[in-house]
Amino acid sequence: MSRYKQTACPECDSSDAFTIYEDGAYCFSCQYTTKKVNIMNDLEPVAKPNSNITLEEINDLNSFPINSRGISKQVVDHFGIKMAVNPDGSGGSHFYPYTNEGRVAAYKERKLPKSFVAHGNFSNVELFGQSVASGGKTLVITEGELDACAVAEAFLHKYKRIFPVVSMPSATGCKTVLAQREWIRRFESVILFFDKDEAGQAAVQKVAKIIGAGKVKVAKLLEKDPCEQLLKHGPQSLLQSYWDAETWSPAGLVMGESIWDQFQQRQRTKSRPYPKCLTGLNDKLKGIRQGEITLFTSGTGSGKSTIVKEIILDLLEDKPDADGVIEENKVGLISLEESVGDTAEKFIEMSLNQKLDHETNNLSELDLRQGFEKVFGDERLILLDHQGSVGDSTLTDKIEYMCLMGCKYLVLDHITIAVSEGAEGLSGNEAIDKVMSDLLKIVKKHNVWLCLISHLRKAPGGGASFEEGKLASIDDIKGSGSIKQISFDIVAFARNLVADNATERNTIKFRVLKSRFTGLTGSAGAAIYNTKTGRLTSTDNVFMEI
Repeated sequence: MSRYKQTACPECDSSDAFTIYEDGAYCFSCQYTTKKVNIMNDLEPVAKPNSNITLEEINDLNSFPINSRGISKQVVDHFGIKMAVNPDGSGGSHFYPYTNEGRVAAYKERKLPKSFVAHGNFSNVELFGQSVASGGKTLVITEGELDACAVAEAFLHKYKRIFPVVSMPSATGCKTVLAQREWIRRFESVILFFDKDEAGQAAVQKVAKIIGAGKVKVAKLLEKDPCEQLLKHGPQSLLQSYWDAETWSPAGLVMGESIWDQFQQRQRTKSRPYPKCLTGLNDKLKGIRQGEITLFTSGTGSGKSTIVKEIILDLLEDKPDADGVIEENKVGLISLEESVGDTAEKFIEMSLNQKLDHETNNLSELDLRQGFEKVFGDERLILLDHQGSVGDSTLTDKIEYMCLMGCKYLVLDHITIAVSEGAEGLSGNEAIDKVMSDLLKIVKKHNVWLCLISHLRKAPGGGASFEEGKLASIDDIKGSGSIKQISFDIVAFARNLVADNATERNTIKFRVLKSRFTGLTGSAGAAIYNTKTGRLTSTDNVFMEI
């Protein structure tokens, strides 16, 4: 019978009389006996509390199966993992060997459940498992040692042998991958079994770039990591992930089925119609779509506040989509030129179809409360209480938080003052470039529609101004070129504020300057503003452009 270890007795505290065998343990001091000691097979080995342990002492330790992770002793022995064990099962440590030119130079100690201590010299170590990785054309790289064990267990289950599988020293161990790049490139292909979380996928990009396109494939895991997948779905599932691994390509490069998948996704994109008062926009743009940015631009006083509020009120109505599904939308409004109180007042007026006269108090408290409940009562409209410019990161943080609150439609009024001159060390245009890029990432990440309001440059001298009804071109938009480039749709609108005719003075004309979805541009109808109700109505009475 093999003797594995002599240690302290849990009964009499003898320092070395308790002897562990294959099928039990016996104390030569007090004659305490156990049958089939569970630390051998039923429990993970546990810690020898000694951080000063030497490499030689670690080498002399034994190894056992890691049953709680589904890892056999054969896999443990393959990688040379050592374990320190207390007979009472009161703690635990695993020691993972790291080699330098094939010789053990260091051990990473994992104190259960999950804390780590380094022993030896890690300065020039190879990948975990590198010294025993041989006999195959494909190399598997994981983020952690136990993940490497899980993949090795899958190989052993199917093929009765272990194909090359290694692990980085840590989730951020790209330096070691870089140092071992030439060794890695000896293999015909490399499959990355990295965690499904954001950090793991970021590591995929870093490691794949080091190894190089053409060699790297990425496994698609069913669970967070290979260990969890092994436990929940068995070794066959890991082999399936191995076989189904997809070829990695640098960001932005897609091919084959990936292109078809994105095409199908685009075909399934649903549009939400603009409100009836903006019928002309539906004709040109075919509605509002999540995952896109729409830019509205106009001169001063042309009705941009009313237009966005009409859109928001319509979005808050529970309308069935093309499939008959009722949308209960949340909308976020960031109005940087209007206080929350003023915004609330205008929404209440519009919901009641009646302007509030502060002199005559034409609307009672009850009326106002009813109007408030229509718009704000179900808490689906969220406002940002802020006026003036904000730092670019502050702005994007607030917008992303609105997304996390469930807002699928957002309005920012307006982008040209959202970021202050020189915000966060950047020039005006640089700051706008950055915030536009960040906004696009948020829109895509959370699949939301974002409506931006932008002001116009001063009209060139000698002609009518935008406040006299002149409709803008795309070059008239104020601010950085990124505003025009990143926006999916751009709509200009104007009204003649100085017209003698009241109807003309209250008519807003629309022109689509850009539509990435339809490609349709040009005149998009008009809407007339009712000074008594504060509402817009679509009209065919479009006055001649000045």
